[in-house]
Amino acid sequence: MLTTSKINSLKAKEKPYKVSDAHGLHIYVRPSGTKTWRQKYRINGKEKLLTHGKYPFTSLAEARKLRDVALALLEKGNDPAKAKRQAKAQLSNTFGNVAKEWFDKEEINWKPIHSNKVWRQMERDLFPILKDQPIDQISPTDLLEVLKKVEARGALDVAARLRQRCEVIFKHAILTERAQTNPATQLVGVLKTKKVKHLNALEAKELPAFFSKLEGFDSHAIVKAATKIVAHTFVRSQELRFTTWAEIDFENHLWTIPAERMKTQAADHLIPLSDQVIELFTILQQHNGSREYVFASPQRPKQPISTNAMIQLLYRMGYKNKATVHGFRTTASTFLNESGYNADAIERQLSHGERDKVRAAYNRSEYLAERTRMLNDWSRYLASMNENVIPLKTNKSEN
Repeated sequence: MLTTSKINSLKAKEKPYKVSDAHGLHIYVRPSGTKTWRQKYRINGKEKLLTHGKYPFTSLAEARKLRDVALALLEKGNDPAKAKRQAKAQLSNTFGNVAKEWFDKEEINWKPIHSNKVWRQMERDLFPILKDQPIDQISPTDLLEVLKKVEARGALDVAARLRQRCEVIFKHAILTERAQTNPATQLVGVLKTKKVKHLNALEAKELPAFFSKLEGFDSHAIVKAATKIVAHTFVRSQELRFTTWAEIDFENHLWTIPAERMKTQAADHLIPLSDQVIELFTILQQHNGSREYVFASPQRPKQPISTNAMIQLLYRMGYKNKATVHGFRTTASTFLNESGYNADAIERQLSHGERDKVRAAYNRSEYLAERTRMLNDWSRYLASMNENVIPLKTNKSEN
């Protein structure tokens, strides 16, 4: 029988060799010096081999225990190698492992801030209970119990998002043949829902008074110009703030927002620029033409204007709880849809388009001609505004 001192004295040779312990257990020494525990056994008339790890990571005492477990399985007519494979498969079949696989597959399409948020939520709310559970043994009741705890602290939106994420995680498990049912789909409509509160937005009829007040309001020209450009182009605040001069093509009246700044990160977003918006960018050149950012902060020229610069302007103008920067997207979308413009062109301008990167790359210029005409019409409408609104000409007859 082997002893620890004897195992330690075993030296590598030109060819691999083995030294027996007892009941089929032996240590296998390779020319590299690596020592591996192996166990020879027979089942159904066939000789088979089972490994029990490497020495010294698996000690002599541990190897004997593993051998005895295998012998006990043989006594019951079970194949130890098959049992080992099943145990390994069961380990990879946990909710935590499947969730990590799904996360690794999806995060390449996400921005780091979103990726970190998704993972933190799963670590905080799902993993403490579900991480080590076999995914095919989690019932709707099990999942509901976890989500109810999130719901109980008033985080209704988080609970709803976690249910949605669980749904795609279980779908991944089903597609990889590690589960047969999706308990998350059975919980649709079961959780409490938060009443949707839409972002405050002005109606088109309120725009003349707004622009009249904005024109004479005491605020920095950069912030005022940024607010006007959002209204004309209905881009998101984040997409606008970090704009560099390289993105503005004055000659072709085109603004190219790079994919990494877009919400979906699918492809660059092309914004046709009307004469009115080109004029606003020209004014901005007088202030920030030598700086990196088009909307450089008046106080910190090496940085863009703050996240709150435009919303604070709206608040000081008296529009708190009446209007938001994001609300200009709603105002434009509603009015242009009601005026008969192509709904697909409006959606593309709002960058509600394709999330798939390949398709988005092909579609980035989609509806560009229509969007150019639409934004020129919209800018002329905004520029013509005074207390007596001049209606935007309907486009219904052209569609």
